[in-house]
Amino acid sequence: MAITAHDIEAALSAALAPEHLEVRDDSHLHAGHAGAREGRHFSVRVVSSRFNGLSRLARHRLVYDSLLDLITRGIHALAIDARTPDEH
Repeated sequence: MAITAHDIEAALSAALAPEHLEVRDDSHLHAGHAGAREGRHFSVRVVSSRFNGLSRLARHRLVYDSLLDLITRGIHALAIDARTPDEH
């Protein structure tokens, strides 16, 4: 079963209690790309107070950690925009 944007939304909502969350499936933009056979491509924009005081790298790690089970099941690429509420 392919990973969906809804799966990612559910996992991030549970882990980060975001104030704002957008997940876009960009897989159609990568049709024919070698990695497209390995999984889907997504873009995520998430605003959460859990990012307060964290570097950009730490924020991305938190998002990846929240999605670890899904990544291994079929996410090939993930573009992340992770902001604090003050940055939104």
